[in-house]
Amino acid sequence: MKKITIIDKNSKQRVSALDKELKRKIAQEDPILKEVTKDPEMDEGDSPMDPPEAYSKKVDQVGYDDMPDVIKKLMLEHKVAIKKLNKFEKSLLEFKENKWKINKEINDTFSEFFQFFDGELLLHNRKEEKVLFPLLEKRFRESGEHGTSTFAQTPIDIFEDDHYQFIQLGTLAFNLIGISSRLPDKESKNIVSDIAYQNSLELIEMLRLHIYREDETLFQLAYQLISTEEFDKMNALIDNVK
Repeated sequence: MKKITIIDKNSKQRVSALDKELKRKIAQEDPILKEVTKDPEMDEGDSPMDPPEAYSKKVDQVGYDDMPDVIKKLMLEHKVAIKKLNKFEKSLLEFKENKWKINKEINDTFSEFFQFFDGELLLHNRKEEKVLFPLLEKRFRESGEHGTSTFAQTPIDIFEDDHYQFIQLGTLAFNLIGISSRLPDKESKNIVSDIAYQNSLELIEMLRLHIYREDETLFQLAYQLISTEEFDKMNALIDNVK
């Protein structure tokens, strides 16, 4: 298995704190970062968060049909999430085109998305955190995929950080949309609605990127590092997570 350097072992810094040359090296070698990391010299107007459809597929990967049942369950839930995100994004664009006026169709889609977010999506994250991540983190440490400090991080920390950010962004977007719909002043309504719109788009981009990284990298690594028997035990536990 090719070594992944998420934490620089010499400086003990995360990727974001390293120099430009090292960033280029990691972008070329790290399967998590190589297709989404912005070149240090790239113009700030270019975003590293292109939709997952724009990423090229890696060769020699384990296909969905060959994945353990517990991973298949998580990947199927990702597919459902992508459909919800696409529908939510479409309604957000209509919300902006309607000059921040919410009609019944937009309202229904917003309600559907945030109910999904608060229910199925956060439950999905808990399944990963309670069933898959603990053993996978242990395997990362056993294989040397961590920093050298006392509280050295592994790739799992990146994905758990994403989960926390989703909660923050989702809560913020939901509250701002609710506030904007009750503001009587048009100028204030427009400002708050635009902030809600931007935060919602950021949430969508983060979720798409997170799902892509899990499907194309994290689950592939899990397949290499976790035994069939261990996956079977996970599969017996995952449906009981609340």
